[in-house]
Amino acid sequence: MSTDTSGIAGALAGTTAQPDEQSRQPCTEQAAVYRKVNLRLIPFLFICYVAAYLDRINIGFAQLQMKADLGFSDAVYGLGAGIFFFGYALFEVPSNLLLEKIGARKTLLRIMVLWGLTSAGMMFITTPTQLYIARFLLGLFEAGFFPGIILYFTYWYPSGMRARIIALFMSGMAVAGIIGGPLSGWIMNDMAGVNGWAGWQWMFLLEGLPAVLLGVLAWFVLQDRPRDASWLSARDKEVIESTLQQDRQALGPAHHGSLRDAMRDPKIYILAFAYFTFIAGTYVITFWLPAIVKSFGVSDPLRIGLLTAIPYIIGAIGMVVLGKSSDRTRERRWHAAGAAFLGGAALVVSTLVPGNLTLALVALSFAAIGILATMPLFWAMPAAYLSGPAAAGGIALINSLGLVGGFVSPFVIGWFKTTTGSVDGGLYFVAAMMVLGAIVLLVGIPAKSLREKRTG
Repeated sequence: MSTDTSGIAGALAGTTAQPDEQSRQPCTEQAAVYRKVNLRLIPFLFICYVAAYLDRINIGFAQLQMKADLGFSDAVYGLGAGIFFFGYALFEVPSNLLLEKIGARKTLLRIMVLWGLTSAGMMFITTPTQLYIARFLLGLFEAGFFPGIILYFTYWYPSGMRARIIALFMSGMAVAGIIGGPLSGWIMNDMAGVNGWAGWQWMFLLEGLPAVLLGVLAWFVLQDRPRDASWLSARDKEVIESTLQQDRQALGPAHHGSLRDAMRDPKIYILAFAYFTFIAGTYVITFWLPAIVKSFGVSDPLRIGLLTAIPYIIGAIGMVVLGKSSDRTRERRWHAAGAAFLGGAALVVSTLVPGNLTLALVALSFAAIGILATMPLFWAMPAAYLSGPAAAGGIALINSLGLVGGFVSPFVIGWFKTTTGSVDGGLYFVAAMMVLGAIVLLVGIPAKSLREKRTG
């Protein structure tokens, strides 16, 4: 998968609203306007998400050296990796409510500068306590980035486009894995000893500072709403507003008038539980894939990085393909549940081929397809279920509660690794969680509640 912006731009040019009974805008005019919007917003936000995800997961590569350098156990590492999500959960709802009030530009400037400086500062860690504090602060400062972007998309795109747009944006997760592995491996190999610093210290520094620059650029590149965009003509703005208005009318009245209404709705907590299980699978791939590859006897950090890129490449393709299929049919639940079933089953299969790295990578690639694809498929559902005043806080609430899975997954696997010498028990646990989450989603969220008309 190409990671250059020209390749992304090509994909974005075809990501426009499909004509249906909900929209009678002249198709060619609407398509032209949304090509302009796509090319302005998505490449930059994509790059921001790559930086965000790389700073979140690069501890998975740092552990290959820093555990030995600092004397950290797998349990210490697992707790340090997972405690990020406690800080994230604490500030996520307030951050999204603040974005609704002050706009995306100010919010992203604050978030990205603070998390970039914190990530770079992790090069100075020497004790477990410092690791826990730094990871907690990283989560606290990054809180609101992802749900803020999901909310931001609702200001620009109708519901029928969002799964594809979210899939393109979230493919940054996969690209961070594709480029992050080789990049982190190269830094840890070739920069080790420069200025007396270890390779993992250089990795935190060099991968953290770009977020600071991107945060500053967000102020100049983004606009809070279509009406604020000087690069859109008056007619372009009319087309976008008309499209969004028709979408709101077609979807019908919102389920919730306020965040308080949303917090009383059991379906919000069903969605949060499903996301909890899906995110647990995601962080198996992001935090433990390097260690899994290393367990097959691969010791060179650069080679580990290159091999871990393979599942991410396959997973990125699957993510975009399934997102397009979901938008085409306006079907969300079975797409997300099916991806979760695939991801859980493939995790189990990856443990059944001891000593065979090739077969393990095949299984992990199928796991990556299912696990990574659950993310954009899932997030098309809260965006369809919530609207109006409830959307900002409701989306953040679902993400905050669900992200606890990001703590549980690395901690449980680290505990199994420390006590048994193998991650297999942890993988079985996470696979079972994903299957359970898919079942709960299908049973607890009826298709009719998503306020989208299924086609095809």
